[in-house]
Amino acid sequence: MKYYLLAGEASGDLHGSNLMKALKKEDPKAHFRFWGGDLMAAEGGTLVVHYKDRAIMGFTEVLKNLPKISKLFKQCKKDIQQYNPDAVIFIDNSGFNLRMAKWAKPKGFATHYYISPQVWASRAGRVKTIKKTIDHMYVVLPFVKDFYKKYDYPVHFVGHPLLDAISNRVQVDPAVFRKENRLDERPIIALLPGSRKQEILNMLKVMLSVVEDFPEYQFVIAGAPSQEKEFYLPFIKKENVHLLLNKTYDLLSISHAALVTSGTATLETALYKVPQVVCYKGGRISYEIAKKIIKLDYISLVNLILNKPAVTELIQNELTSQNLKKELTKIIDDYQRAVLFLDYYDLEVALGGKGASEKTAKLIVSTLKN
Repeated sequence: MKYYLLAGEASGDLHGSNLMKALKKEDPKAHFRFWGGDLMAAEGGTLVVHYKDRAIMGFTEVLKNLPKISKLFKQCKKDIQQYNPDAVIFIDNSGFNLRMAKWAKPKGFATHYYISPQVWASRAGRVKTIKKTIDHMYVVLPFVKDFYKKYDYPVHFVGHPLLDAISNRVQVDPAVFRKENRLDERPIIALLPGSRKQEILNMLKVMLSVVEDFPEYQFVIAGAPSQEKEFYLPFIKKENVHLLLNKTYDLLSISHAALVTSGTATLETALYKVPQVVCYKGGRISYEIAKKIIKLDYISLVNLILNKPAVTELIQNELTSQNLKKELTKIIDDYQRAVLFLDYYDLEVALGGKGASEKTAKLIVSTLKN
């Protein structure tokens, strides 16, 4: 059978590649065409547009790029029609994917959505669109199934794919890793400033402002696969600051603590059992708009899943050098770390176990066969 997958960022590329791998096991004659990245390309098929070429975030940024976005929609519609897949699989990236689903469903394509849009966080009215345009929804967070139940929309909770992505990786030798990347023996504080240029620019300046306060640690920036090394060069001029590109999981596996931009990275950091401070600072206009439409008690996935403030969140005006220094000091304290590790254990249990990609692939193939 033929599958058309749509992923729009690095995390979608990761989960899309694992889903493709699982689909090939369920359907040995699977053929793929997709919008994604290098990891999906490694699984075979045809990469149409790389996520790096359409990484746009924030309300004002979207407005500035409307002509480019419109061109991408037209290209995607034409390409799907020509390919004529048995299933269109949307992976996260709701801004683009929900609009494509509105077009694809009336055209007669079977629509599957892997990793639900965050309608539980904002604009719940989009559930109406989902019910009309998505045949099968696969959710990866436990509370999201209960959310959809309120709208009489049955979905599949398949567990979180990060559990597989992390557990399947070959563990690095800490001594070898440090030597290869010119890191010394001091404990590492990982900096995860995000993947898009706008958020990295907003986050790294304040993250790096505390470096001099912790000389007994070394700070390492986790460079995003969507950015080139040259982009980070202005940020690594300080002493005691290093940059590693495309090695985030390896870095987290040997880190003592982390400063993390809100998003999937907060969950990745927790699953590696690394104490963290969650950070977020957006453009003023984008933030004020977001504040009016997002109705949540927390912004990090860790706290949302546990339904309590297990990790500290420093948001917008709270994200200052003084506050960051204070909270980083807390999470390098042995007692505070022990408490957080207990919360991380509860988090992993709540995520429902391994096998998300395999469960989703089985469900997709079975529905197509039936």
